[in-house]
Amino acid sequence: MSTDRKLHIGLSLTPTWLKGPRPHPDEVLSAGIGPVEYYVQLARLAERAKLDFVFRPDYLVMNQAMVAHSPTHVGLDPTMMLAAIARETGKIGLVTTASTTFNPPYVVARQIQSLHWISNGRAGWNIVTSIEGAENFGTEPMPSPEVRYRKAAEFTEVVRQLWQSYPGVSSAVQPLDHTGEFFGVKGPLNVPGHEAGPPPLFQAGASEVGRSFAASVADATFAAMPDVGDGIELRADLRNRAERHGRQPNAVRVLPGLYFFLARTREEAWKLHERAHAHLTRERRIEALKNVLGLDVGALAPGSRVTGDLLPACDHPVRSRTHAELLRRFIATSKPTVEEVLSRPEVVGSAHWVSVGTVDDVLNDIVERFEAGALDGFIALPGGSVGSMNLFFDELVPELVRRGLFRGDYEGSTLREHLGIH
Repeated sequence: MSTDRKLHIGLSLTPTWLKGPRPHPDEVLSAGIGPVEYYVQLARLAERAKLDFVFRPDYLVMNQAMVAHSPTHVGLDPTMMLAAIARETGKIGLVTTASTTFNPPYVVARQIQSLHWISNGRAGWNIVTSIEGAENFGTEPMPSPEVRYRKAAEFTEVVRQLWQSYPGVSSAVQPLDHTGEFFGVKGPLNVPGHEAGPPPLFQAGASEVGRSFAASVADATFAAMPDVGDGIELRADLRNRAERHGRQPNAVRVLPGLYFFLARTREEAWKLHERAHAHLTRERRIEALKNVLGLDVGALAPGSRVTGDLLPACDHPVRSRTHAELLRRFIATSKPTVEEVLSRPEVVGSAHWVSVGTVDDVLNDIVERFEAGALDGFIALPGGSVGSMNLFFDELVPELVRRGLFRGDYEGSTLREHLGIH
């Protein structure tokens, strides 16, 4: 199989295989080393495989449950961590995360442009509005999603203008004199633009307001799409919205998270999956469903059908509107049982696409979705074990290369070149 269209692949710099019970010591990649060197090792693995980028999510709260299961869970500032990784790698892209709800745009613009220089044109920005953490930045509660996205739109525009205010070392600078609903910024930025061009923009929300925002500015979206139908619908919708914003339909690359469990046999792979979620009792899943959707199924029998008439009103407060809308759509179209709902990725995970099996099984899953038009690539989230991740790098990616679906070597040295942004 060969095609001119190639997958874009990133790796999430999080120890996703450590979910669930504490792993065997042999499974801990970071044994005997510090967290920075640990992530440097992951980035080097990704660069050897010629991946487009490594991606570092960020949370502005302390996740005590994660710390209990993961000895490598250290909440380093992502931009500073990626600056360290930049000095130990040469070509792989470095996508950092910064919240538009709790940061000043001038600081974020300066930090990311600095990372762009430190990495010689390899930086990218994952724009998040945050869904928690307000208690660490004052006494005000979390703003509504509508307010957060209005703020994000203005924030992003200010950052882009700041990058343009000092476009290059030998270029003239110009102030912004921006005054808006949320920010007042005079400018210009005191870091010049890099010759590679501005850092690409990533965005992660797939709710209605999130889609509109992504279509207006993002170069790629870290999409939550557990089912192939969700991916086809989302990618088509984003292409249409991008055109309405005056952009090319393929301007937004759809890159879902692929949470994979790889093993030599399907039985071994499913055991990895089962072990990763063994700590999630039925009671915890019922509570998680309440948080995701506002729906309490505790009094229903496991085989009872969950239908659309049981769903709370669409404006019911939820933790993540993206996850809620995905789950509402699944219930409305599939009328699943209670147990099926409690097993959904939106409930037991982060609404990511989950693929379990041998290298051939997961490979075929990727190819099927790619050929169906459900994605432009994916962000790898290794699950289950370090061995699962090794199979991904040692066998799955090389097979994608052999089939003509992924690069065999870098053709450029910047993130914009890897993503095909001109």
